[in-house]
Amino acid sequence: MTALKEAYPFYVANKPRSPNADLVVLDKYTGEVAARVARADERTIDEAIGAAVTAAEPMRKVPPYARQAVLYHCVRRFEERAEELAFTLCIEAGKPIKDARGEVARLIDTFRIAAEEAVRIHGEVMNLEISPRAKGYTGMWKRVPIGPCSLISPFNFPLNLVAHKIAPALAVGCPFVLKPASYTPIGAVVIGEILAETDLPLGAFSILPCSRDGARLFSEDDRLKLLTFTGSPEAGWGLKARAGKKKIALELGGNAACVVDEGADLTDVVERLVVGAFYQSGQSCISVQRILAHESLYAELKQRLVQRTRQLKMGDPKDPETFIGPLISEGDAVRLEKWIDEARAAGGTVLCGGKRTGVMLEATLLENVPKRASICAREAFGPVAVLSSFARFDDALAQVNDSVYGLQAGIFTRDIFKIQRAWDTLDVGGVVINDVPSWRVDNMPYGGVKESGLGREGVRFAMEEMTELRLLVLRTPPGME
Repeated sequence: MTALKEAYPFYVANKPRSPNADLVVLDKYTGEVAARVARADERTIDEAIGAAVTAAEPMRKVPPYARQAVLYHCVRRFEERAEELAFTLCIEAGKPIKDARGEVARLIDTFRIAAEEAVRIHGEVMNLEISPRAKGYTGMWKRVPIGPCSLISPFNFPLNLVAHKIAPALAVGCPFVLKPASYTPIGAVVIGEILAETDLPLGAFSILPCSRDGARLFSEDDRLKLLTFTGSPEAGWGLKARAGKKKIALELGGNAACVVDEGADLTDVVERLVVGAFYQSGQSCISVQRILAHESLYAELKQRLVQRTRQLKMGDPKDPETFIGPLISEGDAVRLEKWIDEARAAGGTVLCGGKRTGVMLEATLLENVPKRASICAREAFGPVAVLSSFARFDDALAQVNDSVYGLQAGIFTRDIFKIQRAWDTLDVGGVVINDVPSWRVDNMPYGGVKESGLGREGVRFAMEEMTELRLLVLRTPPGME
């Protein structure tokens, strides 16, 4: 494997700077210092926003083929540096190396999709002659860049969720300032290093690791025209309250449910549930947290799922055989341990797992947990799932909806009418049939309702968030028809 550098800069107006090395990045498995990153202060953030404002007009004038060329350059460089990027994820995020390589593949996919979409931002010609008073009028509209964007990304996908913000902005021609998560800033800085190899207009991008209390301008500065944030509901709604007049897109997590209906193929279901619940230690906002199984197969599903979960290897994420790696911090592991204890005290049963050592928490399955216990009602964001049974399919749908969150849901069924009913009934952003809600491909619309957020990501849909419609009306004067 490769190694991290001792120190990394931040980027202001396309250029690296290293005024300090104040941000310490830990190896999430060993707890040792892995690298240091320059940390931006408010003055630097203000400068970067000013540079983005200056770059708005030059970026708007960059033709689509040139924006596409920048994105394809990134694709090539990511491919060349794929193992370095995967190792970076393994260290700074504690992500098992197999999963880290998978995320690098998705980073490449996301930039490739954006490159393809950059040259097909379409408009429409409209018929305006809907009544005699509009005779001779024709309308048409196009999409134009919204302007300087503020991007705030989370720790759990330090490459791909950064990509879902940067790549659409580049595709439509929006300059941006990005705040990566303080736990995991290095991947974003490496993306900045690759972007700096291009001839983007000065000020097109700034990548600014900083402390949360120093990041006020990312949400409050009125020069920014859009804020897109991925993270916790508490932080996201707080940012929205302070964002002023700018447009907002929020992806805020959930406690995703998966319904296993009668007649499902349990061999397939168990393998998919294990991935959905415990992939990258459950640190995904669409991780399977609630499993609802039909009473006719509940006992067998439980037995198989417990057996398979106990087989998962926990340990050093650099080991290719590791499935369960560390949580992002010991505080998160302690929180989940307390939630498990709370569920047990309320009458729940721990079927397997439940033990914590430092940042490591075993893959855990529970049953008979009251639905208002934290482990059911709140977002776990860790390797924990809760099983329950149902008798009627509609009751299962009601249980899925009995949540303040609404991001994605999974349904295992072969009944087309139940599929349609689930799609019509579930108050979520996406319904995944015969797979877990954790499944995502990077060109699909992605986002939620209720506490799960506002707006949609997925490259083309994020591009729509980052553009405004501009109408043109043409009148043909009398006699010139």
